Amino acid sequence: MPHNTYLYQTRDIKFQMKEWLDLEKLLSLDAYKDYYGPDDLDAFMDVNFKICRDVICPANKEADDPGFQFVGGNEHAVKSPDVYKSVYATVMEAGLGPQFGDRESEGRIPLAWYAPILEMQVAASPAMVMLWCLTQGASTVIQYNADQKFKDLYLPKMYAGEWGGSMCLTEPGAGSEVGAVATKCFPTDTPGLYKIKGQKCFITTGDSDCVENIIHLVLAKTPDGKAGTAGINCLMVPKFWVDDDGNITKWNDVTTVGIEHKLGIHGSATCTLAFGENNDCYGWMIGDGPVDGRGKGMAQMFQMMNEERINTGIFSLGTFGAAYYAALEYAKVRVQSPHASNPKGPSVRIIEHEDVRRMLMLQKSMMEACRAMIYTSYYYIDMAKEAATEEEREEAEDFFMIQNPLCKAYTSDMSWQMCAEAIQVHGGYGFMEEYAPASLARDCKIYSLWEGTNFIQSQDFTGRKFTMKKGEPFAKWLGQIADYITNEKTADFAAEFDLMAEAFAAFREIVDMTNGWRGEQQRLVQLFATRTMHAGAMILGGKLILSQGVLAAKKLAELGEGHFDANFYKSKMATAKFFVMNVVPNIFGILKAMKLADTSSIDLAEECYM
Repeated sequence: MPHNTYLYQTRDIKFQMKEWLDLEKLLSLDAYKDYYGPDDLDAFMDVNFKICRDVICPANKEADDPGFQFVGGNEHAVKSPDVYKSVYATVMEAGLGPQFGDRESEGRIPLAWYAPILEMQVAASPAMVMLWCLTQGASTVIQYNADQKFKDLYLPKMYAGEWGGSMCLTEPGAGSEVGAVATKCFPTDTPGLYKIKGQKCFITTGDSDCVENIIHLVLAKTPDGKAGTAGINCLMVPKFWVDDDGNITKWNDVTTVGIEHKLGIHGSATCTLAFGENNDCYGWMIGDGPVDGRGKGMAQMFQMMNEERINTGIFSLGTFGAAYYAALEYAKVRVQSPHASNPKGPSVRIIEHEDVRRMLMLQKSMMEACRAMIYTSYYYIDMAKEAATEEEREEAEDFFMIQNPLCKAYTSDMSWQMCAEAIQVHGGYGFMEEYAPASLARDCKIYSLWEGTNFIQSQDFTGRKFTMKKGEPFAKWLGQIADYITNEKTADFAAEFDLMAEAFAAFREIVDMTNGWRGEQQRLVQLFATRTMHAGAMILGGKLILSQGVLAAKKLAELGEGHFDANFYKSKMATAKFFVMNVVPNIFGILKAMKLADTSSIDLAEECYM
């Protein structure tokens, strides 16, 4: 289907949010109990769906081509497509943008509700959502770390969408190696005020004519800053200076040097920014200043980074979900070739061919399993802040931290593969730009690179997450998966539970081998880190989607075959079976490869790769 046809479905989203997740528990907490019940989600979802269908998606073609254009100058150096301002204004007016970032106001909305809203928006246009997502992330850092003066100064206009926000981390010589940043901040006679000098690149929404001002969060080092990440500080650097009354007064010597010509998401301006070319750029330190050359910038930035990592999982999910629905619609109408059971008969719709069914079910099951991983992780974010007891909050925080690299890295790896499957369903037409999967494939590739490349996520999962707090949280996380597989077996899914038990045992071996390799065989940990992370995502995804299949079977038994929702619950059961029986067994291959421990790729001399 074309770029601007919105085909996304919400039934599984509502099933996962309202029937499967324990919303009653979440909404019983003090932050929400006087404001919301589970059915209130529908109002947000329904308004969001209409905006996605009628406003965002119709503008997506213009977002992709021509996208943002670089015009230069000190004011707004990039020009958005004409339709952008009306789309942006509609989303802001509906309260479906950066407002979700406010985690302290009375009547705030659970962040878990943001997940489906953002997923649907991404499915409408992967590029346009960047206009408000980065603002939401930047506001989190300011709200949790900045002095009250700056919260009052910046946040109301950021939440209202009048001002934007960005994360300025990457430099030409400092990408994954964050500690190599060369941008400097020099103290002034005014406490907390620093002069900024340096350049940042690959800055998403680094400039926009949709907002009056942008509050850049800039990582920089003082002249005496420690080497590596220890010396990094985080500063609030407005594009236009703001006085104490919140009025814009002058340009702050933040220059947009150019925008990147990218493979995809052309409707998101990815900028190179120069700070202080005229020696007149200033920013406010977030929180206390550095002590003996040691800053707090990385810890502060990671509050945004962790949110943006799970958001990247949502971006990935919404993108390949849109590709799946386009492929499904195409398969239902495209007539091509007789069925294998009747080779001399008439040509049939391609959805009747077995391999097309396999490709569609792979996309559908992957979408629903990744959705389950991400929704539970957003749920943990809310519980980590709002749960009644410290023990519950700590467990939720631990589980979120363990699952976050899976949500980001596995979902983004799968997004690229599932968009390819959607193209394949379309056949030759999938390679044509007028069909949505072509642009979605271009758009989704960035997600495995954003917010720390996926190998970094794998290192995090197999390193910090396996071992944090002496390994106790990870053991507990594994334990709740094992308990489900052991104790919740049903007759409807007997074979699937048996396979999950085998796969879980295999994953435990993978974990033990990884831990056993640390130290002398650390190169093997690195060599198999991505595959280990994939195995972790598959075992978690299998457990979650199997629990949904069990719930669906129970619902179907209660409602009966004649109920209007019967086909939906049947689809949930089939999707669970397919994922467990066709995706989860990849864990066995990973374990086999680890036991063989082939090191040919790292033993081979570099010259031999020619």
